[in-house]
Amino acid sequence: MTEPREAETDVPETDFQLSRQDLDAINKAIDDGDGPTLDALLEPVHAADIADLIEQLTPPRRREFLNLYSGEIDGEILSEIDESIRDEVIEQLPHEVLTEAVREMDSDDVVDLIEDMEAPEQQAILAALDESDRAAVERSLTWPEYSAGRLMQSEVVTAPGHWSVGETIDFLRGEEWLPDQFYHVVLVDPRRHPTGYVTLGKLLASRRDVLLRDITEDSFRTISARQDEGDVAYAFNKYHLISAPVVDDDDRLVGVITIDDAMSVLDEEHEEDFLRMARVSDESHVSDGPFQTARQRLPWLVINLCTASLSALVISRFESTLAQLVILAALMPIVASTGGIAGTQSLAVAVRALATRELTSANARRVILRELFAGLLNGVGLALILTLAGAIILGSLQIGLVLGMAMIANQVVAAMGGVLVPLGLSKLGLDPALASGTFVTTMTDMMGFFAFLGLASWVLV
Repeated sequence: MTEPREAETDVPETDFQLSRQDLDAINKAIDDGDGPTLDALLEPVHAADIADLIEQLTPPRRREFLNLYSGEIDGEILSEIDESIRDEVIEQLPHEVLTEAVREMDSDDVVDLIEDMEAPEQQAILAALDESDRAAVERSLTWPEYSAGRLMQSEVVTAPGHWSVGETIDFLRGEEWLPDQFYHVVLVDPRRHPTGYVTLGKLLASRRDVLLRDITEDSFRTISARQDEGDVAYAFNKYHLISAPVVDDDDRLVGVITIDDAMSVLDEEHEEDFLRMARVSDESHVSDGPFQTARQRLPWLVINLCTASLSALVISRFESTLAQLVILAALMPIVASTGGIAGTQSLAVAVRALATRELTSANARRVILRELFAGLLNGVGLALILTLAGAIILGSLQIGLVLGMAMIANQVVAAMGGVLVPLGLSKLGLDPALASGTFVTTMTDMMGFFAFLGLASWVLV
């Protein structure tokens, strides 16, 4: 008996993805092994939606899909597929389909496709390209990994500054090699140094006799091919760039970076920071199996287990106090958990501010003082509530006061730790999103238990 297929393509229906009816029809075509029907269903679908569909399938189901649809995979679909499963898809594509798909891709997409491949696989892909395209990709691969040189596309539209608008438009109309998408005409001098750029909108809106050098944009700036791609994304976001020329060590034009590639980097960095703050590998995906998921998460769980042992050690030092006042054991989590939440709030703000460059050495002191006073104010507010609750519910003003004082101490530590820990890691050249959460949680737990039990030993016992 054939086991029922899971609806791996079961996603919420919106205007920007496949409908429930389309997904049911696609699943049925896969179950029936009906390639022509599958082709007909996906023929009007955007490449990005087809890529999403492929990503959401389990590996066995994905193989069935590709067996039926592999002949229709083109460069646009291939470039949209997430890197985590792209190699798996490539391995299953017939060689002639893969080579045709690669020929359709821009040079930056080809670089992104092959940069992590082994040398034999790279050579097989490069061999499918035209000589000029192959040379452009090979040049890009000579730049450092995660640099602007790897991110740029080599296809760039250039013109000398003394050309008129009419000459430029006639030139563009007569060329067949132009990129599918470009936003600027880059002006270059005889030594191929970029001197400015003109937007296509300004080009079309100007008279034919106007010189290009007279309608250049103030936003023009060049990017070194060695610049880190994270810095490139930051520059695009800060200066509202649409595209930017890339130059080599001699300031000669070697390519251009467009906004879609820069924003992809920004999205990847934000996603990576979010996952790392949760101590989850940035290679984790919903299509991963349970063993792969467990293997990615287990190391951080072990680290958290070790740090939690420090909190247990603190508690063990107050064993006699707990033996005399058993009620303290029930009240301990209040201080520790509230401090953990406060630390996470402060940490999230600090890590985001570091990532967006809002938190720098210039304003670090002001931010630290702000968090200190915010933690103090929160602590006092919570302390008043706990003191009143201790007096009314527990019938002990002293226990309420101990809870309140411990809460003030822990809120201050949590707020300060949420800023100081990521700042310290950043100064050491480490990713503040990776380990900050573990350190801050450990600090708040240990401080919460120590403050509460220490004050209890002093005041109550």
